[in-house]
Amino acid sequence: MSDDDSELQRLQSKRLAEMQKNISFRDTMDKNPKSPEEKIINPRDALIKQLGFRGLEVLTNAESQFPNETKMIIDKLYELIKTGEITEILDGGKLLALFRSIGLSVRMDTKINIQQDGKFVSLTDKLTNKSDDDVE
Repeated sequence: MSDDDSELQRLQSKRLAEMQKNISFRDTMDKNPKSPEEKIINPRDALIKQLGFRGLEVLTNAESQFPNETKMIIDKLYELIKTGEITEILDGGKLLALFRSIGLSVRMDTKINIQQDGKFVSLTDKLTNKSDDDVE
């Protein structure tokens, strides 16, 4: 019985030490909860981390075409991300729809590719090759 009691005492003391370690770690984290967020000072960098597929492409096009308006939108989006109102990933389509809904018609480079003989060929190349074939 005494062996079991000593084993139980050892396990309890080990568990108590682990719990104290976890509590002290949690206390240090509570003192510095915003340290990772404070490192992100630039609203644009914070927004870029929230962007998904082709989001950065839309953002750079908007910045080059409407620099002042895009700066204000980036600041507003950063506030919404920081407060937790925007938690989802913003892909290019959503970001483009946002810009267009507030009246900024951001122009994007559009490419249409079609499959020809197992390869993807741009529509302009296909049409120019077809017209060249018609001439011959």
